[in-house]
Amino acid sequence: MTNKSSETKQAFFVFGALAMGWLAIEMAFKPLLGKARSAMDKSDPARDPDELLDHTSSDDDRNATGTA
Repeated sequence: MTNKSSETKQAFFVFGALAMGWLAIEMAFKPLLGKARSAMDKSDPARDPDELLDHTSSDDDRNATGTA
């Protein structure tokens, strides 16, 4: 019985230490995390920043300049 209660105490201690560490990181980096979260909220999930847009072959560009 002593072994099981010891394991339970150890599990609660580890969980508490992880929670305290997470809170410490949140408080230490609050300004940086706030800026990152607001930037993610403003981002457009439909736009892929790695996708290269080629406007030279677009039909709209050719029609706008008068060349076909």
